Amino acid sequence: MTYRPLVRAAAAVVTVLATALPLGAPAHAGPGDPWVRAWGENNAGQLGNGSTIDQYTPAPVKGLAREDVRELTSGGWTADQVFALALLNDGTVQSWGGNVNGQLGDGTTVNRGFPGAVAGLSGVTDIAAGLDFALALRGGRVLSWGRDANGQLGDGAPDAAAPVTRPVPVQSLNKVKEIAAGCQFGVALRDDGTVWTWGRNHEGQLGDGSTTDRSTPRRVPGLADVVAVSAGCRHVLALTADHTVKAWGRNGNGELGNDSTQASPLPVDVAHLDGVTRIFAAPYHNHALLDDGSVRAWGWNKSGQLGDGTAVSRTTPVPVTGLSGVTSLVGGYGFTVALLDDQSVVAWGENDLGQLGDGTAAASLSPVLTLPPGSGTTRLATAIAWKSGFAY
Repeated sequence: MTYRPLVRAAAAVVTVLATALPLGAPAHAGPGDPWVRAWGENNAGQLGNGSTIDQYTPAPVKGLAREDVRELTSGGWTADQVFALALLNDGTVQSWGGNVNGQLGDGTTVNRGFPGAVAGLSGVTDIAAGLDFALALRGGRVLSWGRDANGQLGDGAPDAAAPVTRPVPVQSLNKVKEIAAGCQFGVALRDDGTVWTWGRNHEGQLGDGSTTDRSTPRRVPGLADVVAVSAGCRHVLALTADHTVKAWGRNGNGELGNDSTQASPLPVDVAHLDGVTRIFAAPYHNHALLDDGSVRAWGWNKSGQLGDGTAVSRTTPVPVTGLSGVTSLVGGYGFTVALLDDQSVVAWGENDLGQLGDGTAAASLSPVLTLPPGSGTTRLATAIAWKSGFAY
């Protein structure tokens, strides 16, 4: 594939880096280092390096080695919300960043610029981060913490503005094998292939045929044999055993991929898409990896985050051109990051706060190089609705 040159004018790059990385900023991560790496916006300490300095190239998360991390996810939206979670191989969970809603799960509402333990968690097998809350899966049951103003904790308690700063059980769910989190709602995939949702539902994102918030889980009707789920800010994708994709919720920018912009409170088929092996929902756009190695994209595209070379939103999937060897993709607010089979990381879309990680603040309609081949990267994460990226 062809990358946009990383240095268009040395003076321009020096100016950007001098603004973004004053004296005392953390040293950049290199391809041979062992650390989880983060870049982009850092206003709440979500990059985990002990500072609140935005990073225009990947830098280490303090004390977090990628070989110790099983999964990483990031949530939040506004300056005081953005945070990250890391599930370690020993089943414990670390958190850092914004904490105004108790989303770090450490018993406080104090921001933290480096990783620390979520209180009382062990034996965890999956994690998910929403806008203002978080989820963890343990023994087939789901735990939650953070803000509960729309039922997103799923604990059956009345909606409350006061943060829940330690994990509590999501009610009436067992035998769960995978979880996902939208901005203010939760999703659970059970062993039997059914999908259950709870939380905010003003755009039909719970998929239960209504727009009524729910404080306990309810099954999404009409879905069977689901093998994977992925949540955007206000919509959900579900991959079935026959490699087709269902979607529901918000559709103002074509997120549902059904050739309309009408929201749906029930699952609909994503059009012109089959042979799908993996699904990746971003806040308002999506990507799917097909069995022939190609990638399709649909939804919001104002900053070129779909990767089709345009800034035109798409209501049905379109091919992502000039990109091969993709093993994983993640999307943040207005940008997308991809991991290739040579362990390089590329990104495209908006870049005002360094979220592409290429050392500039220039947006790009085509992929730019974030990390080189042989970087050691095997997985990616981005904030669900904001402008930070992670490679581990």
